[in-house]
Amino acid sequence: MTNVDEWMSDEFLALDGFLDILFRHKKVAISPDTDERVHACFEFLKGFAENKVIYGVNTGFGPMAQFRVKEENRVALQYNLIRSHSSGVGRPLPELMVRAVILTRMHTLSLGKSGVCTALIHLMKDLFNKNIFPVIFEHGGVGASGDLVQLAHLALALIGEGEVFYQGRRMPTAEAFAAEGLKPVKMEIREGLALMNGTSVMTGIGAINVHYARKLLRWSVALSCAVNEIVKAYDDHFSEPLNAAKRHTGQRDIAAMMREHLADSSLLRKREEHLYSEQNNDAVFKEKVQEYYSLRCVPQILGPVLDTIRNTAKVVEDELNSANDNPITDVAGQHVYHGGNFHGDYIALEMDKLKIVVTKLGMLAERQLNYLLNAGLNEILPPFVNLGVPGFNFGMQGAQFTATSTTAENQMLSNPMYIHSIPSNNDNQDIVSMGTNAALTTARVIENAFEILAVEAITIVQAIDALEQSGSVSSATLKCYREIRERVPVFSEDMVMYPYIQQVKDYLINN
Repeated sequence: MTNVDEWMSDEFLALDGFLDILFRHKKVAISPDTDERVHACFEFLKGFAENKVIYGVNTGFGPMAQFRVKEENRVALQYNLIRSHSSGVGRPLPELMVRAVILTRMHTLSLGKSGVCTALIHLMKDLFNKNIFPVIFEHGGVGASGDLVQLAHLALALIGEGEVFYQGRRMPTAEAFAAEGLKPVKMEIREGLALMNGTSVMTGIGAINVHYARKLLRWSVALSCAVNEIVKAYDDHFSEPLNAAKRHTGQRDIAAMMREHLADSSLLRKREEHLYSEQNNDAVFKEKVQEYYSLRCVPQILGPVLDTIRNTAKVVEDELNSANDNPITDVAGQHVYHGGNFHGDYIALEMDKLKIVVTKLGMLAERQLNYLLNAGLNEILPPFVNLGVPGFNFGMQGAQFTATSTTAENQMLSNPMYIHSIPSNNDNQDIVSMGTNAALTTARVIENAFEILAVEAITIVQAIDALEQSGSVSSATLKCYREIRERVPVFSEDMVMYPYIQQVKDYLINN
């Protein structure tokens, strides 16, 4: 599978390449090598399955696998599976997530280990390229035998049933197919099971979560740097010698990012020019010897966030390029293997880890925000960075409540799904991953974090103006300052804040 402008014969799709296709709305095509690989697997399975008992080909599903399905009913079996499991409820997944699901499942089936017909992946390609998005609901799968329920809704569209979003409308699939001249795929050996038995929903959403978590981290570093500038912090806490004393790659890299961001700032202080000066003989120091942890420990706090995002990206990339259904067809070894590649524990665990570190990132932002708003702590800014009349105007007082409550919600949502296994399916699925629930909850935590950072960003630019520091901050902070000020004017009079918070949130998400 590849960009239509660049045919590739390799089977590996890097996560960054996946995200590039997704966010730049690139078209995809099926390469001749992929066609050949998928067809060879299909033909092998068709021949191999004769006179053998193979799960999902001539047996029932799950605990019903003990029942043989008559040969004349094998195709109907696949349709029955799809229709019976199209039982999702709740809100439909947004378009971006559905695009990711289609792309992920198409790529997985293109690996040539699932025994599907080539017509299936070509129709998925057409749905992706023509912006036809099956209605897939948030609630359904438990992430053990794959994302069964959510992927059933994808399969339902591929057989021409159910509903899709097309040209901004929700409509019957048949209507969209007719408009684009598409024909439903015909089930063959095990297309229904192969479509549904996998981790493509949690993996697709997980890839999107990694994309936005990376953005959150970059913004968190930038805003943390700005706060350090505003309070004229000492520069040794992000120095190379101090951070090199610890071996954690993430911490060292965050410190390096801070040094780059703050390279030309004229606000930061050097300890040797102040507290290391021999002229300083005060019994009580007027200047703080060390900053609060939310300023001084940024590399140590965001370092684990960076390390976790990197590891999550690697796991998501590995799952994206894995055959994760059951059974697995091995053409080279001339065998069909039964097992549990559909189990979503890898993604479930990584999503839980990701939402935990994103919550901590938001907690850091909330504490930095509180530091700027509490005049008793920072001792240089008016309360709530109020540029108006104290007592009559309120500055960022109301907006702080939003950031605080959203931080609390993230703390609650960070309870891991990974350990919330509930046996199901007549206890056939006796331990499950809840991976899609984990991925969707992580997506919510990430969106909440952007809201917290949006409030902090507005507070930072107000603080810079309160102290008249725009001419002294680093060029990197000045760029951020100007971008935020394009969306939020300097204000001293009270104004309705929610449109401005939303504009800044959108800017942070999209840049």
